[in-house]
Amino acid sequence: MSFNHYFDNAVAASRKMALLSNDTINDILTGVAAAAVAQTDYILAENKKDLDRMDKDDPKYDRLKLTAERIQGIANDIIAVTKLKSPLGNILDDRHLDNGLHISKISVPLGVVGVVYEARPNVTFDVFALCFKTGNVAVLKGGSDADHSNHCIISIIHRVLEKNNVDVNCATLLPADREATHALLNAVGKVDVLIPRGSQGLINYVRDNSKVPVIETGAGIVHTYIAPSADVAKAAAIVFNAKTRRVSVCNALDCLLIHSSQLNTLAAIIQPLADKQVIIYADEPAYAILNGNYPKELLQPATTEHFGAEFLDYKLAIKTVTDISEALAHIAKYSSKHSEAIITEDDADANRFTIAVDAAAVYVNASTAFTDGAQFGLGAEIGISTQKLHARGPMALNELTSYKWLVKGNGQIRNS
Repeated sequence: MSFNHYFDNAVAASRKMALLSNDTINDILTGVAAAAVAQTDYILAENKKDLDRMDKDDPKYDRLKLTAERIQGIANDIIAVTKLKSPLGNILDDRHLDNGLHISKISVPLGVVGVVYEARPNVTFDVFALCFKTGNVAVLKGGSDADHSNHCIISIIHRVLEKNNVDVNCATLLPADREATHALLNAVGKVDVLIPRGSQGLINYVRDNSKVPVIETGAGIVHTYIAPSADVAKAAAIVFNAKTRRVSVCNALDCLLIHSSQLNTLAAIIQPLADKQVIIYADEPAYAILNGNYPKELLQPATTEHFGAEFLDYKLAIKTVTDISEALAHIAKYSSKHSEAIITEDDADANRFTIAVDAAAVYVNASTAFTDGAQFGLGAEIGISTQKLHARGPMALNELTSYKWLVKGNGQIRNS
């Protein structure tokens, strides 16, 4: 099957996008947000078809699941995007040369943005909103697990675009088969950049096989270090929130590092997790403390496989360290460079941690659950980039732009 028509239509739509005003873009996004809420029952009915095909114990189930509350949250994020200043047409550099040339560096859309994602139907709305606001065309390749949901959502978007006489190919949903993924990864000259969102396996596959430039949005193997001076009440609240707010997301806590001097507080810090049936994989010192102080059926000895694991479930590894150097070494070995946190009342420890940890987001005395475009005040997000080229951390409007140089003269020629 040929997918060229999808990409050709996307390229043609990209040229038309340049003619849309920011007011028109915002009006359409507002219309999409309103339509999402108005069509909540339709969306939930289609989403249920996908949920009925998935095991409820699958870690992806929660990511796939939509609720009326989540749809309202998605709509709110789209409205938040409309209120943000457009990143297009910004003068990033401006200079007059001695030869009379006037040179400007101006922000422009990336062009055609391809996104490969799994059982996350909210991504369909989020990616469209961010791409549309930034003058980009979105080519979406969702997973088969969310196919009913994605088709429903794209149909809602298309109806709003049609109502406003805008090319529906501004938002293109590819078929949910592997052949479409292969075509997208090879759409050189038609797709400008590719962004994978999903498991580490998906990300690795896209990175290793794409001929189109890739921006990685990595898996989240997240640590929180409880330092000697940590406030126990803060630690308990932060750990509970980071682990249980929503276990299936990439900013959820996976490994708790605790200084040996704080072991006597460990039971109090993690006790609230028992109410959520969180399974603890504890190293020997932590296990000795928790044995008899945490539900026996939820406590297991840690093995090497539990460190460096992204659980996406009600599971948490605990590692005891003797100093901040050991904590930093553990994070350096196992981190996916997504989000890392320290709980401390010591400014020296906090400063050392923030300087030494190599991650997109580094926290002091706060939950890693905040690594999110909306929470950072960026509106929605297209993903959390864990790489260092072009974008890092929550990718929102500015990260979906490139730039071009505008050179104005009056007959100048170069003589050397």
